[in-house]
Amino acid sequence: MVIDGGLARRLVDAQFPHWAGLPLAAVEPGGSDHVIFRLGEELAVRLPRHADAGGQAERDEETRAAVAALDGVFDGAAMTTLWEAALGAPAWGRPPVWVHGDFHTGNLLTVDGRLGAVIDFGGLGLGDPACDLTIAFTLLEAGTRTAFRTALGVDEATWLRGRGWALATGLNAYTHYAAVNPRVAARTTRQITEALRG
Repeated sequence: MVIDGGLARRLVDAQFPHWAGLPLAAVEPGGSDHVIFRLGEELAVRLPRHADAGGQAERDEETRAAVAALDGVFDGAAMTTLWEAALGAPAWGRPPVWVHGDFHTGNLLTVDGRLGAVIDFGGLGLGDPACDLTIAFTLLEAGTRTAFRTALGVDEATWLRGRGWALATGLNAYTHYAAVNPRVAARTTRQITEALRG
């Protein structure tokens, strides 16, 4: 399938008629997973290039396979319990918010021990803020996580979905990189362990 401005325009006009009059322009260079278009001054249209990119939010089968494969490395029963609880948590019921989509310590740059930049905005989009809570499980300890959660006013359902997201993304990265990248192995081991702790 060719993903061009004509297709993007037809999709926007059909699915979001209130934005039909906004100008549409391709963002270059495109990403490896998505073609991105600017829509007006403040919006973007992100269309998957391949089937795997379209289903990135559908992690159940992949996560359960990783839980089974890593039972013994991590507590399989605890991972299953957390994953099922996260899937059963009430969905985000408010308007979607801007999310980074891959917010963990590997995407933070520091200068002289202070945060200098957040990088890798390939997952940027509108959605459930729970996905960005991964940072709480890659950067913070239990006590500071509590203060972080309180300061942000994160409700129980969102926190539970965030723990599930941290578990799923941690397992995905661990299964793909642990054998070849010790730094990612260490980060994701901590991420999985802390997500299980809550």
